[in-house]
Amino acid sequence: MVVKEIESFELATLLDSGEGVQLLDIRSDAEVAQGVLPGAVHVPMHLLPARISEYPSDRDLVLYCRSGARSYHACAYLTQHGIGNVVNLRGGIMAWMRHGLPIALPPGRSTGI
Repeated sequence: MVVKEIESFELATLLDSGEGVQLLDIRSDAEVAQGVLPGAVHVPMHLLPARISEYPSDRDLVLYCRSGARSYHACAYLTQHGIGNVVNLRGGIMAWMRHGLPIALPPGRSTGI
């Protein structure tokens, strides 16, 4: 099975263009507390099967984790279950940060300022 992947800079360009993609952060709550890609929705990996009916079919669903390994396997799982518009962020949020791309606070968090 081939999993579609996207590089950090490609995704950043796609997001900047206003292209309709949905970001799905599959990391744990503790990982998400450290920051997220702007606009991402958090669905922990273990909940992906239970929420499969909620995923959009009209745009790409870009999954990411810390390094890209878990999200790669999650993309393969979703593809096997009929979700054909999934894309893995190669290198995960670590690659995103290595390239100096923006990280946001998780929804509901504040800086305390």
